[in-house]
Amino acid sequence: MKKEDIIIYACVIIGAGIGLLFDNAIPGVLIGLGIGYLFKTLLFNKTNKE
Repeated sequence: MKKEDIIIYACVIIGAGIGLLFDNAIPGVLIGLGIGYLFKTLLFNKTNKE
């Protein structure tokens, strides 16, 4: 498992937890997935690697 994938999985789980608080788990998962991909592109951009 790559480091990039761990960030996405963590955001999905956090999003699902927050979604369950509001009785809407699926939208929370999808929002967490989107935020995870944003974090992945910001933190692990190919141009930042030297």
